[in-house]
Amino acid sequence: MSDTIINVNDVSVMFRLYRERMDSLKELAIKKVKGQVAYDEFWALNHIDFQVGRGEAVGLVGKNGSGKSTLLKTIAGVLKPTLGSVTISGTVAPMIELGAGFDMDLTATENVFLNGAILGYPKEMLQENMQRIIDFSELGQFMDVPIKNFSSGMFARLGFAVATIYTPDILIVDEILSVGDWQFQQKCQRRIQEMLEQGTTLMFVSHSMSQVKEVCSRAILLHHGNLILDDDVNTVCRVYNTL
Repeated sequence: MSDTIINVNDVSVMFRLYRERMDSLKELAIKKVKGQVAYDEFWALNHIDFQVGRGEAVGLVGKNGSGKSTLLKTIAGVLKPTLGSVTISGTVAPMIELGAGFDMDLTATENVFLNGAILGYPKEMLQENMQRIIDFSELGQFMDVPIKNFSSGMFARLGFAVATIYTPDILIVDEILSVGDWQFQQKCQRRIQEMLEQGTTLMFVSHSMSQVKEVCSRAILLHHGNLILDDDVNTVCRVYNTL
């Protein structure tokens, strides 16, 4: 693929499922040294291989437990593949968990700078765009409130507003548009479309096939950690509905 921006090369991810509960890291470390830790291997992803071109909008679909979030976290660099490799060319703005990169005890304004720093945004740029963030999130009267008091919809508003104030090379969105009111979801979709028109590459997870069809032109279907179809979005959504 010409101008490949995401290259997922034969990626597998394995988690250890411990058979007994550990009450502390110390207990786990001691039992590991003694060889007393029993666990089962769970392969969340199995030999996943695909490429994404610059400016593409690709949906990741599959039932719960299919490996979608694990794959996005691997692409975002949050998880390291057990086998294989992921190569990224450009900046990444990941929105993979509500509240990720936030401190619950800080105010919304303070979290703009914290979350922005995690995303690599300069403080000066955040200061210059603070009003735009406030306007987009529609959280003006709540910016001085600790975010531990926020609803899931308010988290989504703040996180999306910060992540998209700058146009990244790659935007990763995991179910973030499934919370909040319909009007804000539409507002986010319009912002995503603007970013796509500016050349941003999108990796998008949603259980709403209508959202996937509206935003993406291509989709990848995962099932029990396996990639079973990579095709145009309408074809993949039809197969998804038969699972």
